[in-house]
Amino acid sequence: MTAQVLMGSVIDENRQPLLLASANCLPENKIERREDYEDLKTRVWIETKKLWHIVGPAIFSRIGTYTMNIITQGFAGHLGEVELAAITISNTVIVGLSFGLIAIKNLG
Repeated sequence: MTAQVLMGSVIDENRQPLLLASANCLPENKIERREDYEDLKTRVWIETKKLWHIVGPAIFSRIGTYTMNIITQGFAGHLGEVELAAITISNTVIVGLSFGLIAIKNLG
């Protein structure tokens, strides 16, 4: 008997809606105003600026890495061991610097 009562309460809980309808979801409140569009533009602009603060160093890192790899592949047959080592070190510094910028932006 206890198991049936317990199962009954579980079934009743499963039939309840996950989200309760709020006043914002009702059709009569779907009046769109010009201020809402301007507010949306402002919010989108603010979020875009925040994204560029995060994505800027990552873009710099990708461009620097790909550029260094293209240069290395182009000159690989013409450069000696010391020159190739210098390119490898500079590539490591550029990637490390850009990841450091990302870390600083995320912490600060």
